[in-house]
Amino acid sequence: MHRVYTDIARIAGDVIIVEADGIGYLDIAEVTTRFGKSLAQVIRLDGKRVSLQVFAGSRGISTGDRVRFLGHPMRVATGDNLLGRIFNGSGTPLDKGPELSESLIDIGGPPVNPIHRVIPNKMIRTGIPMIDLFNSLVVSQKLPVFSIPGEPYNELIARIAVQAEVDTIILGGMGLKYDDYLFFRDTLQEHGALSRSVFFVHTASDPTVECLLVPDISLAVAEDFALKGQRVLVLLTDMTNFSDAIKEISITMEQVPSNRGYPGDLYSQLAARYEKAVDFDTAGSITILAATTMPGDDVTHPVPDNTGYITEGQFYLKGGVIEPFGSLSRLKQQVNGKTRSDHRTIMDTMIQLFADYRETVEKLSMGFQISPWDEKLLKYGRIFEDQMMSLKVNMPLEQALDQGWRILSDCFAPEETGIKSSLIEEYWPRQASAE
Repeated sequence: MHRVYTDIARIAGDVIIVEADGIGYLDIAEVTTRFGKSLAQVIRLDGKRVSLQVFAGSRGISTGDRVRFLGHPMRVATGDNLLGRIFNGSGTPLDKGPELSESLIDIGGPPVNPIHRVIPNKMIRTGIPMIDLFNSLVVSQKLPVFSIPGEPYNELIARIAVQAEVDTIILGGMGLKYDDYLFFRDTLQEHGALSRSVFFVHTASDPTVECLLVPDISLAVAEDFALKGQRVLVLLTDMTNFSDAIKEISITMEQVPSNRGYPGDLYSQLAARYEKAVDFDTAGSITILAATTMPGDDVTHPVPDNTGYITEGQFYLKGGVIEPFGSLSRLKQQVNGKTRSDHRTIMDTMIQLFADYRETVEKLSMGFQISPWDEKLLKYGRIFEDQMMSLKVNMPLEQALDQGWRILSDCFAPEETGIKSSLIEEYWPRQASAE
């Protein structure tokens, strides 16, 4: 029988403080008021002073209400019964389906021991040329999507969810607008992907503290599926909202703030989630793709800045496209040498020529004289933007590689590309001629 405490020492925002013995960090407690019951989680231990964040908010709680510690961390149900279901940030169903209470597992556990990890070596195809061809997504990779608010990052994530070659999709939404939540649900349902998906959704109108649970619940469920041999893709949006929730709680706790008011352990908080990405040596895998909005398009903001030190590159979304010079997949070399013999050559050549195109655009804007070579670059750059960079483009990797050869042959002579003759002979379109 768990001890019940009836003397709440302090209520600050959604955090309550109780004096108690023998309590563990991240343990769950049940708070009983005259309005009903709600769950709270231990977020700080200071001697006998125990601080708990109340998931549903502290409204209606008085200092004389009952607090009963359950003696274990937050738990979530797992198994195939979750597939096709939608839950809130604390695991309560939002889809009018039954509550699940079997096969419970603790959330917030440690990352997987490196001895059980496989070196990333398998590609996840998405059908998006700017990813598959130029910045390949790799199994067990952790990648953020850096973006400013207003860019179609949720649309990009939903498209990856629908098209990625994975077994299970876990969507963790933090601070979502209700329209965004409906967009994800309807998009995955329309394309037949909802039946292999699990949603954990915290909307902007939900209690802030529930936002903190979403990544941990999503990753705990993902790990359970991965241990059963599934290839799992975890999509988190938006990690800046998650970080802001941490910031809000830390201010309530009167912690000394660090850069721009964020707590000093922001890096550790983010790393604890991202490091759950893994490819098990004898089971499945977890790949993490997380939207991270940058206030004012400032990559030095604490959230993207800390994220960049943890993750293995990033996709940079700007102007409605994946920007080639801000994006990087540090693991792409692990896989793009195994796809087709021309993959790396096409990738490097097209990006180099696109960089030359950007320089030509600058020359043009400053009124410099344009050479015939510049004219070719201008033609090439516009075709590249339309047929490769546009998020409307959808094609398998092999088709994208063939398209790359066609674009090059439409704009340049073979010797102008710098590609070695053996690849030119094998892949250059036979009937093409440079203009």
